This record gives sequence, C-alpha cells and structure tokens, in this order.
Amino acid sequence: MSKQQIRHIIEQHSQRDGLTETGIKGVQLFQATSAIPCVPAVYEPCVIAIVSGAKEAVLDGKRYVYDDSRYMCCPMSMPVKAGTPSASPQIPLYGVLIALDARLMAELSLEMESAGNLIPPTPGDLRAEGIKLAAWDDAFSDALLRLLQLGQSETDRAVLSDARLRELYYAILKGEAGVFARRAFGAGNAVARAISHVAAHLDAPISIDDMAQRAGMSRAVFHRKFKKVTTMSPIQFVKSMRLNHAAMKIAGGTTVSEAAMGVGYVSASQFSREFKRMYGQSPREWSDAQQMAAGLA
Repeated sequence: MSKQQIRHIIEQHSQRDGLTETGIKGVQLFQATSAIPCVPAVYEPCVIAIVSGAKEAVLDGKRYVYDDSRYMCCPMSMPVKAGTPSASPQIPLYGVLIALDARLMAELSLEMESAGNLIPPTPGDLRAEGIKLAAWDDAFSDALLRLLQLGQSETDRAVLSDARLRELYYAILKGEAGVFARRAFGAGNAVARAISHVAAHLDAPISIDDMAQRAGMSRAVFHRKFKKVTTMSPIQFVKSMRLNHAAMKIAGGTTVSEAAMGVGYVSASQFSREFKRMYGQSPREWSDAQQMAAGLA
C-alpha cells in the first residue's frame, strides 16, 4: 500500500522526465518515460528507490538492476554507468533519490553501536561491494512515505523534515543494506574518508601515496583494503571518477577542453586517449552522440 501511495505522490508532482525537487533537503522525485542506455555517471552517497519500472547501474563490470522489490544503496561516491533501458510511456519509471548526509548517517551508526547493535565481523575473504541492493521492507516503505507526505505542507517540512529523514536513515541502517552502510559511515572507515577527499578534489593532483597517508596506512595495505571496499584499484577508481565526471560535463554542454581541465587533466591528448580507451569513443565523438540523442528526445 505504501508503494502505491508513493507512486501517486510522484505522479502528482512530476510534470516531465527528470528530477523534481520536493522541498526536503536531499530528496528528489524522478520519472522517465523513454529508454536511456547506461552512460557514465557518478553516484554520490545516496539511496534510490523505484516504485515503477526498473533502473540499472554498472560498477566495474557488475550489473545491478533494481525495481520496486529492491532499493539501491550507495554510501560512497562511485563511478558507474547508469540508465533506464526499459522505460517507456507504457512502463514509466518512477522513483525517489535520497542523498545520504554523512554526518547524520555516522551519528546514527554510532548511536546504534552504543546501544549494543554492533557491526558483525567480516570474514577476511569476503569481498565488499561499492553498491548494495536491499529488499524493501515495511519500515523503509513507511518511513519513505511519511517523509514524502511532508511535501504537501511548507510548515510540515520546516518542522518535521529532519525527524522524518532521521527515521528513514534509521530504517536504511536497520535494513538489508544496513551493515554495508554502517561500515561506510563508521568512524573507523579510512577508505571512505579517502574516497570523499578524492570526490571533492578531482581537479587537483592525486597520488596513491597521498591517499594512503590520509588513510593512515602503508601503500600496500591501503591498496588491498581499497580494492576490497570498491572492487577497483585506487588508480582505476580515480581515473574512472575523473572520466565519468568529464563525460557528464560534456553531455551537459561543457567543451571537451574545459571538461578535461575541470577533472585535473593537463594533457588534452592523454585525456582523449584515456577517454576513448574507457568509452570506445573520442570525447568529440561522445559529445556529438549526446547532442544527437538530445535532439531525438
């Protein structure tokens, strides 16, 4: 019942394809009525919940498909390819994007641990993921509905949005992706802190030694732990973040040279080589293809 009510709210407030603000900080509604192939993107810390249709994300070659049975939790910035390949006017995609506030998630994680809800130890050979799909449960559905219902009243949003967001975050931390998210937002996650620094400083020189030093680890230990958390090596991760950000900028109309400089590339030829190696097209070909796709939409 909650999902049907959430869908009704999205249908009421989304007038066109794309994102729609709710008036609640970090919470947006979205719809898509046409198929969009998976293209380079960067997921910032977020949860994405789908109530109609399906959405896809690809991280380091692994494909994640989520719909109204599973929501997506991404607690750290991740370079992905994302799209809505199955959306159509007959089967529209409706969903909610909830940005995850690191301070609040860390605060709740610590409160849960203080209350005795300790994070279970992870076997040494268990490989972590940068993205986790979690089954919708009643606590998540009800908390999300209660949050979205605030959008109908400016007074309700001003008075209750912080409390309702806290309730939703708590439902996420107690749900199927809870342990995964708590590991990312826990005070001791040095890898998550390193990723946050990288995401905020893509235009500056970034070395693996600097990342390891910031995490308080040797280069070898940091490399091993980073790959366990993200499935990618630090070098691969930084390159993917930079190129995905650049691809998004180019698709949005930024010139190739500006996009390259904006993510820290000094050499235009190196940027073009690495871009084509990753996406199979030169930056110029990518730009032309995105403009053509926009013209056909």
